Amino acid sequence: MKITLFWHRRDLRFPDNTGLAAALESGHPVLPLFIYDQTILEKLPKDDARLTFIFDQVERLAHEAQQAGGGLLARYGRTPEVFTKLLKDYDIAAVYTNEDYEPYATERDAAIAQLLEKAGVEFKAFKDQVIFAKDEVLTKNGKPSKVFGAYSKAWQAKATPADFEPHPSARLFKKENLARPHAGDAKRPTLKDMGFERHEQPTPPAHLPAPAVVKNYDKVRDFPADNKGTTHMSVHLRFGTISIRQLMKQANELNNKLLNEMIWRDFFMMLLWHFPNTATEAYDPKMRHLPYRDDPEQYKAWCEGRTGYPLVDAGMRQLNQTGYMHNRARIATAGFLVKQLFMDWTLGEHYFSEKLIDYDMSNNIGNWQWMAGTGAVAAPWFRVYSPDSQQKQYDPEYKYVKQWVPEFGTDKYPAPIVDHKFGRERAIDAIRQGRK
Repeated sequence: MKITLFWHRRDLRFPDNTGLAAALESGHPVLPLFIYDQTILEKLPKDDARLTFIFDQVERLAHEAQQAGGGLLARYGRTPEVFTKLLKDYDIAAVYTNEDYEPYATERDAAIAQLLEKAGVEFKAFKDQVIFAKDEVLTKNGKPSKVFGAYSKAWQAKATPADFEPHPSARLFKKENLARPHAGDAKRPTLKDMGFERHEQPTPPAHLPAPAVVKNYDKVRDFPADNKGTTHMSVHLRFGTISIRQLMKQANELNNKLLNEMIWRDFFMMLLWHFPNTATEAYDPKMRHLPYRDDPEQYKAWCEGRTGYPLVDAGMRQLNQTGYMHNRARIATAGFLVKQLFMDWTLGEHYFSEKLIDYDMSNNIGNWQWMAGTGAVAAPWFRVYSPDSQQKQYDPEYKYVKQWVPEFGTDKYPAPIVDHKFGRERAIDAIRQGRK
């Protein structure tokens, strides 16, 4: 019997899943598939917390699929090789999936589509992790917008209630629409099989935040000591364990500030899709050859949260210990590295990519380039945030600092590794000269 494979990637859920709903309506039994992509995994540390999270979600999906009368196929290897073997093992009518907009993903998907086409197998990809993608929101001249305010206004004018409605994948996910793996494929790879160890980090449950949290979001979102001030949904949006439509609908109804913050997510994904080179270099050509400093000791102090600036150090220690950092602290830590220390933004972006459990390439790159003044949309390059001013404004009683920097206020806490005024003037002068 012919089957349809549904290839899970950044959508580790069965409810409200665009591509899965389409697959379940394809006329062939659906076999969910997850590939532990060796090309990605071989770059990760052996105790990567994100892989542990992904593994647990895949096992949950496998259990849910079995409970529904179907099954889930999980394979480890390089994606083209996995599909080559699947084409031999199964009579595949089509492969359905949801779009991924990162440079590696778009290249991989193009290669898989070509491989499947040669075998006479249809490949269909659907929009699922954003509300609007690619060319759906453009300027009047038909160009990708590089001004967030204009993009957000156009996004909100285009959105209708239908854009937030769930897809019927949960209703269709039943025995008569599902296939099971062959008996020999029932065993799924373990972390140990793939050469990894468990590394668990606490994550919030994958359900919508309480309406009260959303209603007050704009009032408390900037204060890192308030653990209930944000939605804590970033890891679930990153891996698709919750639907973007659910959270966007809630934000649209309850808090326009939260909605606007989530529109930034669509915006940055759109920009990365249009300008994939910005994953590794500045969007602004004038900012690609700046004389950034190389100071391993100061960079190490930044990584470890030993800069002598409390808000910066608290943020970095929260990141190192939990895999998460409050957004206001992300602004403070990023601004300190690229301006006070005048180091290349790619150093910070890479460090965050290794530590953040909610790491999302488009968001991370977009925000780092914004802070550095190098992006398509950027803070003015001459804007330098003061860590002390941010401390006074967002953590005046040092509650957040004391939570993560217990030696603060004692003689064990280090003196600042750079004077703010000196660092600011050094960065502005160097950028001014480098842009010529």
